[in-house]
Parts: sequence; structure tokens; C-alpha cells
Amino acid sequence: MSHNELHVRPISGTEHSAFLETAQDVSFLQRPEWAQVKSGWRGESLGWFEEDELVGTALVLHRAAPVIKKTLAYIPDGPVIDFGSYAAEQVIAPLSAYLKNRGAFQLKMGPGLAVRTWGAAAVRKNLGKEGFSQLADLELKSSSQTALALNDALAKLGFTKEDVGMDFAAGQPEYVARVALQDDEGNQLDADGVMASYSSTTRNETRKALKSTLEIEIGETKDMARFHALYNHTADRQEFTGRPLSYFEKMHTVLNEAVPGSCTLYIASNEGVDLAAAIVIRSSNLAWYLYGASSSEQRKLFAPKAIMQHMVSDSIAAGCRYLDQGGVSATLDKEHHLSGLTKFKTNTGCDIVQTSGEWDLALNKPLAWAFEKYMNWRKK
Repeated sequence: MSHNELHVRPISGTEHSAFLETAQDVSFLQRPEWAQVKSGWRGESLGWFEEDELVGTALVLHRAAPVIKKTLAYIPDGPVIDFGSYAAEQVIAPLSAYLKNRGAFQLKMGPGLAVRTWGAAAVRKNLGKEGFSQLADLELKSSSQTALALNDALAKLGFTKEDVGMDFAAGQPEYVARVALQDDEGNQLDADGVMASYSSTTRNETRKALKSTLEIEIGETKDMARFHALYNHTADRQEFTGRPLSYFEKMHTVLNEAVPGSCTLYIASNEGVDLAAAIVIRSSNLAWYLYGASSSEQRKLFAPKAIMQHMVSDSIAAGCRYLDQGGVSATLDKEHHLSGLTKFKTNTGCDIVQTSGEWDLALNKPLAWAFEKYMNWRKK
């Protein structure tokens, strides 16, 4: 492990993007252009330097707290630095000093490392079984010593981690569902190899969808209105409040201007009727199935599954390690309101991954305490 002192300073968006081009496992949430998508936050690109060499970067999102005119500094799914080469204290000490000097009262950080992984088939098989109430009761597929050590180090440095129990918290989910696109040796799987991890029912439905009269197309920004119509329909059906069309149009435009092809809109239609749509974001060697929407019509064509198989094939072709399908609960209790999500995602071949979670460090303890009280009051 390196013991040279690191220092932190602002870098330009160009420097930031150039560094990320050389890095692997970079979340789209750590790309400088993501700050343009997130309204209400001010983005800042920071770099860690060992002497004159740039060795790590972070997109820091700043949000002004009410009244006090100080900011909450948030690093989602980052920073992009090798915690196997640098001790947590080497990374955090210059970062927290820099942020505190510039008026941040609290640092929220989600390092985004995979801590523990449970295989799709094992989760699927034991969901709802007696003696298995949560993921921790299952045998692991893999775990990371680097990620475990980082969590221990953050706790020793004074960070606190919110215990979210079996539900989701604000911010990035700690437990996520990911379809592996490579084997344990890092060799790229083919589409059939990935489909082997699906449940037999999902596999059969996917094959039916691929043999059907469905048409799958890649949409442009102007086609986002077609996605949004299906998205609103889905929001009404599932009773959630959706985002406006302008958000998706901006995301598609901004991300693709920065890295062409990094934000892909898939639309499945049959005889001119849109039946399903999805948005996939790719960054370095990773992919995320970020938003999906479907019609209540012609369900027997399994349009979402046809899209899923196209996004898997495209992500394999792009050399991605996995396709992330978003947050899940750590519960295996079938009575829990989120257990259906785990069943659905493991049926589509998703391993369940516990990430580092999100950690908070008070840079100004009285203000951080007051902010926490304010946020707890708002939740009531």
C-alpha cells in the first residue's frame, strides 16, 4: 500500500473526463456531466494528486442547506480511486480538509464497492423458505476484503452509516441486483450464457418474445416522449410519482454529448403500438438498466423481456462486467412488501450485491447535528 501523501485540488471537467477514460468500474454518477442532469445540486470536479500525478477523482455534488448558507457535499458511487493502493485516511484527510475550508458542514459518500454477493439461483431458491429471513442467512457467492476493510476504516475515521433495515433510504441503495456478463475469470459470457442464469419461466418467456413480431429500436432524444407516455402509464399502475419528460430528454442529451452512445433508449413495439421502453446507461465497463416502462396491452408478447435481452447483448458487446438493475431489499421474507422485487430480479438472473452503502462524516458537528434534526422532522 502506498504511503506517499496525497493532496486534493479542483480539476477541470476536461481533466476529469480524461482520467475516467483510463479507469475501470466508473459509475455514471461520477462523471462530471452528471452534475448537469441533477438540478438543485452544484457539481465540482476534484482530483487526488500524488506529487504531480493525478491518481483519483470525485464528482462532488453540493447542496445548500436552508438558512445556514453552508453545503452538504455528496459523492455518489465514488470516489474513483484505488482503495487497494491507498489507505482510507490518505484519501479522506485531504478531502475533508478541502471541503471544510470551503464551507461544507457534512460529507456524504457512497464508495460503491461490492462487499458481498449472493448468487441469483440461491436467493431465488430460498426466498420465503423457513430459516432464511435475510440475505445474511445464505451462503455467499463472493466477498471483497478491500471493501470490508474500507468499511472498517471509514468507521474508525468517524463516519457513520445509516441502518436502513429492510427498506430503502434516500440516496443510492446498499443492496442492488446485477446480471453478471462475465464469468469468474473475467471472460465475457454470450447471451445464451447469461440466459442460463434466468429462471426457466423467464427463459421461456424471453425466447417467445424474441421469436415474436415485436420490433426493437434504439430511440433518439425526440423519442423520449414515447418512453414517457409508457412511463406515466406505469407510474399510474404502480402508484408512484414519475419524473417530467424534460428530465429524461436532458439526461439523454447531456450524457450522449459527453460520451456518445452512453445513454440508450430502447423501444419495443408491435404493429405500430409501443408496448415497452427502457433506458440503459453505460460507463467504462459497467451498465445500468435505469428506467423501464410497459403498456398493459399485449402482455403475452413479453415486450420487456425482449428489450432485456437486447440490452444484455449490447452490454456484452460493449465489454461490460454486469448490468445493474437497481435496488432491492436484504429480506428473504415473502411477506415483506419488497420481496416481489427480489423474486422478479433474481428470475432475470440477477445476483444480489451488498455495496459499501452511504456514509456520513460531520465536518461541522453542530451544523451536521442540526441538519439531521431538521431532516428527521421533515420525514414525520
